[in-house]
This record gives sequence, structure tokens and C-alpha cells, in this order.
Amino acid sequence: MPLHKDDPRSLGGYRLADRLGAGGMGIVYWGRSRSGREVAVKVVHAQYAGDPVFRARFRQEIEAARRVSGAFTAPVLDADPDAPAPWMATQYVPGPSLAARIRAQGALRVTELRPLALGLVEALRDIHRAGVVHRDLKPANVLMADDGPRVIDFGISRAAENHHTLTETGQMVGTPPFMSPEQFTDARTVGPASDVFSLGALLVYCVTGRGPFDADSPYLTGYRVVHHEPVLDGVTGPLRAVLERCLTKDPAARPGLDELAREFAAALPETSADEAHTMTLRLPFARPGAVPSPDEPTPAVTGRRPRRRTPWLLAAAAAVTALALTGYLLQSPGDGGDTARNGSPAASGSRWGTLPDGWRPWQTTVSATAEQGVKKAPGYEGSTSPSCVSDGSSVYCGGTALLPTRVDATTGRTLWRAGIAPRGVPADRYITTVLGVDDGRVLVELQVTADNGAGQSQSVMALDIGNGTRIWAHPVRTDSLGSAYADGVTLTQEGDGSTVTLRSARDGGVRRTVPVPRGWLCSLLAVGDFPYVDCGDQTDGSRATRFFTVDPADGPVRTLDSPAQTGSFVGILSGRLVFLEADDQDVDNGPDLIYTRIVRVDPKTGRRSVTELPEHYRGGLPTLARGTLYLATSSGLVTAFSPTTGERLWSSHTTLESPGQASADASGRTLYMAGASGRVVALDAAKGTVLWESSARAQVLGNSGLLPTVWFNRGALVLSTSDGTVFTLDPAHPERKPVSG
Repeated sequence: MPLHKDDPRSLGGYRLADRLGAGGMGIVYWGRSRSGREVAVKVVHAQYAGDPVFRARFRQEIEAARRVSGAFTAPVLDADPDAPAPWMATQYVPGPSLAARIRAQGALRVTELRPLALGLVEALRDIHRAGVVHRDLKPANVLMADDGPRVIDFGISRAAENHHTLTETGQMVGTPPFMSPEQFTDARTVGPASDVFSLGALLVYCVTGRGPFDADSPYLTGYRVVHHEPVLDGVTGPLRAVLERCLTKDPAARPGLDELAREFAAALPETSADEAHTMTLRLPFARPGAVPSPDEPTPAVTGRRPRRRTPWLLAAAAAVTALALTGYLLQSPGDGGDTARNGSPAASGSRWGTLPDGWRPWQTTVSATAEQGVKKAPGYEGSTSPSCVSDGSSVYCGGTALLPTRVDATTGRTLWRAGIAPRGVPADRYITTVLGVDDGRVLVELQVTADNGAGQSQSVMALDIGNGTRIWAHPVRTDSLGSAYADGVTLTQEGDGSTVTLRSARDGGVRRTVPVPRGWLCSLLAVGDFPYVDCGDQTDGSRATRFFTVDPADGPVRTLDSPAQTGSFVGILSGRLVFLEADDQDVDNGPDLIYTRIVRVDPKTGRRSVTELPEHYRGGLPTLARGTLYLATSSGLVTAFSPTTGERLWSSHTTLESPGQASADASGRTLYMAGASGRVVALDAAKGTVLWESSARAQVLGNSGLLPTVWFNRGALVLSTSDGTVFTLDPAHPERKPVSG
């Protein structure tokens, strides 16, 4: 998930590049130390930072995690529980959670259990040796690294000798299907044997895909944990006897970890080299797990806007596996039927459009030498994704440590780089975002951060499209969620934040202001080149939203009170606003959301029509294009469904890693999507047939910020990758080798 506008860009000497997850208690970021070491940084939400009890609880988590070290845990590298925003940095672990692995591919084979079970026993041995009880061992808190599992999240752990912990305030602490009986009956008696019980429940889940005490509600589950015998259907042989002992109600009767290691070694078969290789290849294409998780008792769960701007990280290990398995993965474009094989221009009736005059299959980078303005990209090392927009003939890119840059979409030449950074400010302290292009002007937002990562200044400006020089600029609030451009105006939050200001893209003059609720969090949107404002009440427990449709000129501003979830707007269909809502339940669904209903609203009357989806769809950022909704999961499953009935039209599996939004060509016949590595897939929009998949282009994987959108330069495709590579493709001949831009 990308950083939000109000997220810090650095913290404690760590440069933050992306979000791994967000929950009710905090946010987890992916970052790098000055030496280049990858880290996961957990930051407590501001509303809890002022709570001395919660701050003490976070300090307890840090102390517990620091006491633990071992091959199967993620060590704490640095922390500051006394900072204005308390934070903790741990070793970054690339790999999906065990929960995501089982959800994507089903129960584990018995031969896969041995390294997992023995690794978890070793992890618990290290945890208990440090005098700590984990108390929340579950599939979501186990990361599947290539060299073995990692146990994470000590958010509700405690010292074994401490019987009066901060988390024991009369509330249930843990995750019911994996909690021990004593966690329900008397939390003060919880000791190391509780983690053994949780390990037994976890391994039953791994073998059967069900917990041994599953029920329809957490309360019934808890009752079964305390009073019923475990259901072990599907667990056979010596393993069943071992797990029965782990799941006994009496803590004293459960095996110790040394004994358990011997019993697992005897009960579980050795894994052959071929089977071990197969296990590695079966890991799902998903973003790396969030270490540590931002919330208790469940780990990082992707939320709603502003958390939905552009999704997810690319899992480095999984991507390398994909490259080894697939190579170019280029099917013949002829497999899609009506292709043009004779180059440009396309044959009559061809699926593929006509290429621009003078086009060639170029490839360049956002740091290439510019012909005008700032020739060299100062400080940019290809460590974060650029954010780019296109006007059809050029691509305009910005990003972290990036000055706005214009690249000719036909030739790949870098035409200019705008020198808009304040004098003396290093590259790692500014972020630029290209908002759009309007009649000879490029609209850009510039954010400058202080040494501690907090926003120092922020402004919106117009640049001359010919040479990148500044035409006008105005300051905006540093705590806003970012600005937008639509239909000839910029949308910004300025002054005290009580209004949204619409300024002319031509001269920066104020067109109009729109009052918004004080203290609410507002996203400024440009959908289909129309401006909207989406606000959510930040009061605890409130679900109130307010949605504004804005006429840039003198037309009415229509205000809709709580039409749908904030962050769920996807576009307009037949004059009605379309919202795609996701489930709010706390589940470990990795980077994907679970979409459950469509809400359509008449903007004139406010009348709502709610359609419950006939099936729940997983995916990232949705696209509404030509009367169809498209979603893609982080593992590359693309689904098309009706925005009125929710009926599934088709689903297709691709090899994309955490793909971005879908783009439909001018004819509406072909759909394109791309992953952070620059791998592109073309699908038949009506049937979902995969027409071709291209090779990856990025040199560096696993460090993505914004995921790419496929743009069109007449019949050619243009896009960027996670390492700053920008390139073009001929969709009729995607295998053509690029030349240097």
C-alpha cells in the first residue's frame, strides 16, 4: 500500500517507502535504514499516543520483543516509546503469512508440516527462554519466509512472571480459535503451556483448514475451547496423538517444548529435496507480511480510504520464483484471435490500435538525463515507484525524492525535469505528485518534510508544459490527504481546513470554495475528470460520511449525508454515483479487501439503491470501465462483475504480482493490467481470455510504492515500474525488445 500524504517519510533515521498494513491501533510501514537494511516500522496512532496506559502497553510490547531473539522470530532493531508518535522497528521478513498461504492454497500436506512445526517449537523455545509468553500464536502471526517460519507480534505478550499486565482489564485478550482454556477462565494463570495449546490448534488448522473448536461465533468458540474436546477429523497417525496432548485442558498435562520437538520429529516425515522445492514454489504471490502487526488481536488489515489510493508491495521472493517459472511468459498475440502481425499501422478490423508516427519500443528511467531544466535527478536511487500521469503524448512523473519529469511517450526522450525543490532541501525530504495536465500546464503538488519526517510545507503549482518552469503556486495544508485536479481546476485544503478550495489551473485564481465538516478527514477526488470530496467523521465509533459532487464553475454543490462507506466511490453509471463497499470485519485478508455490496446513489435526490453481492469478491483498487467493475487480487486473479447486479461475468488467473488498476482501450475490447515489476497482461474484456503476458522490466523488486497504471499513446502502451523504469509496448507485438530512451 502506498504512503498517504500525511504519513511520515522518515522516522528515527529510517526512510519509509510504503505501508505494510493499518489497523485501529497503529500503522506498519516498510522502510530502509541508512545502510540499506529493510525494516518494518510500527507507529502508534496519534489518538493513542497521548494515552499513558496505551503508551505503557506499547513500551511493554517493545520490551517483550527485545527480550526475544532467535532464528524464527523477527528481532527488534530500534524503538522509541517516548516519541510524540511512539514507534518500533523490526527486521523485515519477506513472505506471506501462514493464514494467507492456507487461504490461497488450502490445507498443508503432512510433509509440509515438519519444518513449520519444528520451526514454531524453536521460536516458542526462544520466546519462553526470554521469560515471555506470546499469548496470540495464530496463522496470521506466522510469516512464511523462505528459510522457515517467523513468529511476530508481541502486542499482547507478557513476562511469564507478571500476573498483572496492562492488557488484563476485564476484556478477552487473544484470538478465540487459537486461545487456551486458561486465557478464557483466568488470564492471570496463563503461562508457557498456553502457547503450546495455541500451537496445537494452529497445526490442526494447517492440516484440516479448520480450527479444532470452530463455531459460529467467538463466544461459542470460547465455550468449546473450555468445555469440549477438540475436533480432530482429518488428523491421523502419530501426529494426532501429539496434538491431542497439546490440546488437553490441563496446562500441566501438555508436553514441554523439548519433548514436543522430539515428538514432532518422530511423527512428521522428513521432507525430500523435491518436496521442499515444491513447497517454495507454492507460496502465493502476495505482498510480504506486516512485521509487526499494527493491531491486537488480529494483524494488519487493509482499511478504507484514504488507505485505498494505490495498493500493495510486491513480494520479492515470490516474484523471483515467478521469474524463474515463467521467463517471458509471452503467448502469441494470435491466441486472442484478431491480431495485427504486420506491425504499424494495424490491419483493418484489428484488435490493436494504430501506433503513433515515429514510435519505437523504448525503455528509460525517471532519472535519465533531461534535455531541459535539472539535467540529473538529484538523490533519486530508484528505491521508490514514481507516480505518473499521461496526456496521451507524454508521461509526467513525480514521487519520493523525484522532481517532476516529462518523458515523450513516442520516443522515450526525457524532455525536462522541473527544479521546484526549495534551495538546500535534500532529495530525501521532498515528494512530488503530478495531479494532471491542463491546456499547456502540468499541475503538481510539492511536499517538503522536516528531519523527523513530519510535513514542513506543502504547495500546489502549475508548470509550463514546454519547459517545466513554474507559472503559479499556492500553499496548502500539510495535514491534508493530498490535492487533486479535475475539469480545469485544482482541489486543495488551505487555511484552517474548513473548506475545499477550487483554483483555476490556468492562473491559480480561486473559482469557489466548498465548506466541509471541521475535524473530518476529507479526500479530494478526480474520477472521470470530475471533482468530488469524500469526508469521514473521525469521532470514535462514528461511521458518518459526507460526499460532495462539485461543479467547478457556478453550478450547485450537492451534499450527500452518509451515502456509503468513505473511500468506496468508483465512478458514475447512468447518472448515478457508484460505491463498492468492503467488509469491515477484522479478518486477516492480507493486502486484499473483501467487497460485499454495491451502493448506487442519485446525486440529485440522494436516493440510495443497495445491492448485496451474490458472492464476496477479494481484490485491491476497483475499476469501473465501460459498464463493468474489475478487481484483481494480490495473487493476480482478475474478476469482472456487473455494477448493477453484482453478478460475476468472468474470472481469469494471471501471473501479475499485486496488480494496479485496470485500463480499457478505446474500443473497449481489451483490458490491460500491470504489476509493480512492469509485467503486463492483456485480457479480452468480454470473456476474460488472457491474450498475452509480458516479461518483468524492473531491475529491483519488492520495494514498490505506487502500483502502475497502463496508459495509452494511441495504439501503444506506456507504464512505469517499481524501480523507476518507464517503458512502452506494442500490444500487437509485446515481445519486441526495447531500445534505450
